[in-house]
Amino acid sequence: MQTGKRLRAYPTPAQEQILLQWIGHQRFIYNAKVSEDRYYWAFAKKAVSLSGTPVPVDQEYARFIGPETSWLREVPSQILRNGAVRWKQAMGRFFSGLARKPVFQRKDGRQSVWITSELFRFRTNDETQFEELILGTKKFPVGVLPFKAHTPYSRPASLHVSVEAGKWFVSFSSDDGLPEPKEEDTISWLRMFSEEELEGKTLGFDRGVTIPVMASDGRRIDFSSVQKIRMEKKERAKKRWQRKLSRQVKGSNNRKESKTRLSRTFEYAKNVRKDVIHKATHDLVSDPDRTLFVVEDLKVKNMTKRPEPKQEDSGGYAKNGARAKAGLNWAILSSCWGLFVVLLSYKARRSGKLVIKVSPQFSSQECARCGHIHPDNRPSQAGFVCQRCGLADNADLNASRVIAKRGIRLLLEGKVPQKTIRRCGIGKLKTLGPERSEVKASGEDDKTRRTKRLRASSAKEELPLARSETPPTAQSA
Repeated sequence: MQTGKRLRAYPTPAQEQILLQWIGHQRFIYNAKVSEDRYYWAFAKKAVSLSGTPVPVDQEYARFIGPETSWLREVPSQILRNGAVRWKQAMGRFFSGLARKPVFQRKDGRQSVWITSELFRFRTNDETQFEELILGTKKFPVGVLPFKAHTPYSRPASLHVSVEAGKWFVSFSSDDGLPEPKEEDTISWLRMFSEEELEGKTLGFDRGVTIPVMASDGRRIDFSSVQKIRMEKKERAKKRWQRKLSRQVKGSNNRKESKTRLSRTFEYAKNVRKDVIHKATHDLVSDPDRTLFVVEDLKVKNMTKRPEPKQEDSGGYAKNGARAKAGLNWAILSSCWGLFVVLLSYKARRSGKLVIKVSPQFSSQECARCGHIHPDNRPSQAGFVCQRCGLADNADLNASRVIAKRGIRLLLEGKVPQKTIRRCGIGKLKTLGPERSEVKASGEDDKTRRTKRLRASSAKEELPLARSETPPTAQSA
């Protein structure tokens, strides 16, 4: 089964400069491919002579190396090639319906470079008996990159080196050799139990803003008071650094330092959320008595959309509650609704357990005891009082129990939707092509080169667009 690892790295200042150069050069090639694709599409729509001409989707990059971009030769050719391959694989995901069309990569935020096996190797240090990661080639050496392996791993075929908020990481995925349980087998096994037996094996979860996650057994997943205070402090610091950044000269060293300090204010809250959700989902999946987990099928992306502007007859715009909606969106996204389901799903799948999504409709107004649904059952945000049987309970706890029962019914009725997993990941090394694509001959003109590309495209001589004919048996964690 494929598992992902993200290990903290500690490069020297000299190594940082080399890795930043690799990141920038690979980003340049990727953005050049995006710009070239947009150029072809724009002219294919406007020029009659180009109507019906296939837009090339290849991994060539030598045409971007010229007198003005001779600095691209300062890095290994594999770095440039991998930038073109990353774009081609992004187009493959777009054609497969798994993602949107590739866009320009920015210099801000998390930056990474994809490094294939030609540029790195692992070796065991005879003195310390620890593994070392050696980057670079004889012509472009980087040296030993120190990293901290906090968990066991197997040596990968490729890896990513990334930097975020001044911190460096090495990330990769590899096969741990364990078989992945099939969801169909888990469903068939759970349907062998009766409804009463499944009630003891099931946990329902209600997600909210006041309490991020409430389990049907009374467990709450929330941030501690210390974490909330520190996140509020970081939020104030973020606004302070944003004001300071706006007054500084672009390109100055002080501005670079301010951007790093600003990014760290974002990083703290993100790390706290990941830490809390990771630990909570680990405890839930590790419970031997719980095998079925039921969550609401919430469309978080649609729920956090901006409200549409309301234009008046006079030409101006009326109030649409955008400010209040922005506060609600921030509260929803800060509660980690989506992250909780993602982490719970893959950990449950690895353990042979099942996660079901059910409709959230009227779950906050339905009584978990008698099933009566009425708006008056919810007199307040935190209170629930059934108007039929008189059940009084916490509103979130009652909703989580309703969700658990809905999941059990859905399972016993055989209506659990099984989504076909479509994968379109990084291809193997044999699909990457030559290290450096050939530069055009001096006697070739643009028309000749364009004719060759069209013939190659019509003859299907190009490499596949990262569509896997045989999907992998393991899914990345």
